[in-house]
Amino acid sequence: MARQRKKSDLPTKTCVVCGRPFTWRKKWANCWDEVKYCSDRCRRRKS
Repeated sequence: MARQRKKSDLPTKTCVVCGRPFTWRKKWANCWDEVKYCSDRCRRRKS
């Protein structure tokens, strides 16, 4: 049985566009090293 992690234990990063911190999400489990943006909105505003 897998143990649940507390939200405070999850890794965090800072968005390169807005500068806000964001936490790890399950959908990023396989590509966490490549994630740079906190949202699709910031990804579209990257320029």
